[in-house]
Amino acid sequence: MQREHKLRSYSLNAVSAEFLGEQKEDVHYSIIGDLQKGTPETRKRLAVYCLKDSLLPLRLMNKLVCMYNYTEMARVTGVPINYLLTRGQMIKVASQLFRKARSHGYVIPAQKSPPGGEFEGATVLDPTTGFYINPIATLDFASLYPSIMQAHNLCYSTLVQPSVAQREGLTEGEEGDVTRTPCGHLFVKQGVRKGLLPMVLEELLQARKRAKKEMAQATDPLKKMVLNGRQLALKVSANSVYGFTGATVGMMPCLEISSSVTAFGRQMIEHTKTLVEQKYRVENGYAHDASVIYGDTDSVFVKFGCDTVEEAMKLGQEAAAYVSTTFIDPIKLEFEKVYFPYLLMNKKRYAGLYWTNPVKADKLDAKGIETVRRDNCELVKVVVENTLNIILKESSLDRAIAFIRKTLSELLQNKVDMSMLVISKSLAKGMEDGAYAAKQAHVELAKRMAQRDPGNAPAIGDRIQYVIIKAPKGVAQYEKAEDPLYAVENNIPVDGQHYIDHQLKQPLMRIFENILPNAESVLFSGEHMRKVFQSAPSATGGLSMFLKKTHKCLSCKAVLKDGHGGALCQHCKNAKEGQVVIEKTNELRALEVQFSRLWSECQRCQ
Repeated sequence: MQREHKLRSYSLNAVSAEFLGEQKEDVHYSIIGDLQKGTPETRKRLAVYCLKDSLLPLRLMNKLVCMYNYTEMARVTGVPINYLLTRGQMIKVASQLFRKARSHGYVIPAQKSPPGGEFEGATVLDPTTGFYINPIATLDFASLYPSIMQAHNLCYSTLVQPSVAQREGLTEGEEGDVTRTPCGHLFVKQGVRKGLLPMVLEELLQARKRAKKEMAQATDPLKKMVLNGRQLALKVSANSVYGFTGATVGMMPCLEISSSVTAFGRQMIEHTKTLVEQKYRVENGYAHDASVIYGDTDSVFVKFGCDTVEEAMKLGQEAAAYVSTTFIDPIKLEFEKVYFPYLLMNKKRYAGLYWTNPVKADKLDAKGIETVRRDNCELVKVVVENTLNIILKESSLDRAIAFIRKTLSELLQNKVDMSMLVISKSLAKGMEDGAYAAKQAHVELAKRMAQRDPGNAPAIGDRIQYVIIKAPKGVAQYEKAEDPLYAVENNIPVDGQHYIDHQLKQPLMRIFENILPNAESVLFSGEHMRKVFQSAPSATGGLSMFLKKTHKCLSCKAVLKDGHGGALCQHCKNAKEGQVVIEKTNELRALEVQFSRLWSECQRCQ
């Protein structure tokens, strides 16, 4: 689950609520013993609790099509299903490579990984940041890295050292025997010897096309499910081949291949930018000069200057077809979508309305912003999503500003639901042993939670949920993290200013700095930022410094003398000790039941 889905919590309760809309039975661990020792009705409740805990994982497996996907991936890659769960991508690629090598009479030598090297990664063209009210066409390379490896025959079996090429009389050029990559490495062309990796990729991509075609024609939901699992497995497997060659500590690293792939990719992005900007100009009969405002690995974002989505789509399709003719097969540039309007904040950070047809926008699409990060509280996601909706869908900057000001004011007045302020971070192995130079808030909280309740202490791999509370001056930041339930039970207020400074301010400034002059002063100063002062917990502040703590009898509430042992005064101990024990035990059980219900309710909000 953690490998394939990004959630704020991976408890069975949280995952079931996310995918099934159901949750576990309302039974807290502390009352399980009492339910078992109780009546047939309480044991029935416990049985339902156990059954549901067993059924929910099975229903999750069916809902998420786990077995179909695992079976299809195992068939494609030739590895056991348990490898898919316990090992990474390398074993899958190695298995396919070994199978292909055996069928073509190759022997793959066993070798140790060479010392790790470095190579330049993909190109990210510097973005022309801003808010664009003209349609922006997006052109994408289909299966960029696999298609580069196929087109240029990049493989272990086709790599040639310059001395060998010279000795064998191998020539370069379009009609020659070898291809020289942009970083200077030589690979023989398919006419001399076809590489194993291109063969593997060709089979994977062709099989994926067949699976997608069959899926489109299928009418049975179960068959569609199986075919979708197969095409996803094939896609993942194809995209893993490049990473297999570039992993310097992997099974068969070959930086000549991986560096050549990224070098070709960079060259293609720059080539696409040049061709588009040279062709789509006023002097060539077009209404506007086109400009590439951003490029990222396998995509370019083009501003053609037109006013309608329909015209941007037409020009995007034309440009993709034109540029594709300049590349070697099977490299292909495709028109995918139009963004209108479009907010480009920085490299790998943008948002816009996503159009695949000229009639109606499909959705609001956002990349690289805080709507998906789990170490931000839910409030950040809600505020950023609503702000983008107001700006992009309603085209109202004033409404967006008013919404943000209202939210900040409510946060400072402690009017925001605490469930919206919960931050979630994973407790990794080694953290509890002081692996970090600076103390981590969630790690220190996990230690405090273990001291309070050893039986329910967080384990390695758990996501620790916490809020930042108000505290006296001088308290370290990591000490201000607190368990949300503990904060509610003890009426501890949250630190609203911390959430503004460390959670909301940066993502909001990224959105508004390209839209609104003086964005910081407009959003984060004014009457709405007036603070409501709330007392922070203090051991010595206020009237408490004049008060003296005393111990009272658990039954009659008489003040006990200093040094008195036990919880009852002498009179109650002699007269009714057994009765008091029974009464307090019954009260405790009633409170445990109440706590169990409240705990389950809180789980639904996570």
